[in-house]
Amino acid sequence: MSEKTAKQPTHRYQRFLQSLPEDWERKEIRQLGTVVGGGTPSRDVPSFWRGTNPWVTPGEISKIAVKFLYDTDEHISASGLAGSGANILPPGSLMVTTRATLGARAINGVPMATNQGFKSIAFKQAADSDFYFHLFEKVQPELVRRASGTTFLEISGSEFAGIEVPSPSPDEKRLITEVLDTLDTAIHETKAIITKLKAVKQGLLYDLLTRGIDANGDVRPPQGEAPHLYKESPLGWIPKEWDVETIAKACSDVVDCPHTTPHFQDQGVLVARTMHIKEGGFLESLASRVSELQYLDRIARLEPQPGDLIFTREAPVGEAFVVPSEMRICLGQRVMLLRPKNGRLVADYLLAQIYSGAVKDRIASLTSGTTNPHLNVSEVRDFEIPLPTFDEQHFIADRMRSLESRIRCEIGELQKFVVLKSGLADDLLTGRVRATPLLAETVHQEGSA
Repeated sequence: MSEKTAKQPTHRYQRFLQSLPEDWERKEIRQLGTVVGGGTPSRDVPSFWRGTNPWVTPGEISKIAVKFLYDTDEHISASGLAGSGANILPPGSLMVTTRATLGARAINGVPMATNQGFKSIAFKQAADSDFYFHLFEKVQPELVRRASGTTFLEISGSEFAGIEVPSPSPDEKRLITEVLDTLDTAIHETKAIITKLKAVKQGLLYDLLTRGIDANGDVRPPQGEAPHLYKESPLGWIPKEWDVETIAKACSDVVDCPHTTPHFQDQGVLVARTMHIKEGGFLESLASRVSELQYLDRIARLEPQPGDLIFTREAPVGEAFVVPSEMRICLGQRVMLLRPKNGRLVADYLLAQIYSGAVKDRIASLTSGTTNPHLNVSEVRDFEIPLPTFDEQHFIADRMRSLESRIRCEIGELQKFVVLKSGLADDLLTGRVRATPLLAETVHQEGSA
């Protein structure tokens, strides 16, 4: 053996295997069960694609990102199955993508076939599929290392079957699976809650910004149900108590940014750049800064104050945020400062109109079809908005903030579960932390809280 060969570095997956607990067995994948390939029936024979056998592609697995798969976009017939390299997998097999996309996986909940982009494992022990579903996060780099190909990477059946994987005791496999499944469920359910709350928010925003809140604290009925509560306006039907005003009239100041690029630095005063203004917030942790001297130069027209709204008029158009209390900030390029008149316009109400109301609609009409969407200062000043009474604007803003607070709370929970899952998955699948019934119970309580 040459000195060069002898000193070849240990690759990542080998280091993973070497770090495993001594009491964990190591087995080749072929020892765990049968490795099954896939195939694609001819598209030229329509009858091959008129069957009832679910047939899955790597794109579906990558897109859905779920553990169990019960149905697929396409189904093949018995003749299609016989006329191709496809095979029916028994339920509980681990389907792993091994062509182009490497390492995406799912467990089939029903008998299912795959195309040739998979190597699937039909396990001898049915419970193994759950454990190895999680473990393949660790195996994926080894798939990439072993893969070959010029057009796209692919790993052969023999290479796949020969990969060594850890095999703890059945009890430890079960406990590891229980912990990680609990966290996956918590993540999935929290994502579903966030999706539902965001949908509720969009519906509520539309109602609040077109119908508002009556004296009893309820959203007014639609105009079609209670026409006597509404009047016609340049923006369509609005509640009788509302006005329509331009941004210029509803704001005491509408100020464009300095048309110079500041010198950015790591320390100093915050500067509002378009890239850091997103979805109604300011990404302060990523923000750029300028010196005190440049800050003074950039606030010569108007110094931003808490309650002001900073709005992007180019690259991209239509993002905005309200300056929070105790924030010192100046304007970068392609942004504007809008200062709502005290007693006339509530900043959070204006922010909602930018993202979901009349301003959003007007931006869309002005920038549709343009290759470089941008707004002029005069266009922004002329934006018309429906204007409830000042008190009603506050009620609308409070209702929106309440729902937004719930969404932020759930996002915080999601981030907590994701971090916990990432850390525990690494610890448990390497054996650094041993799975115990107490750990499983603790994680279950955390996920159910």
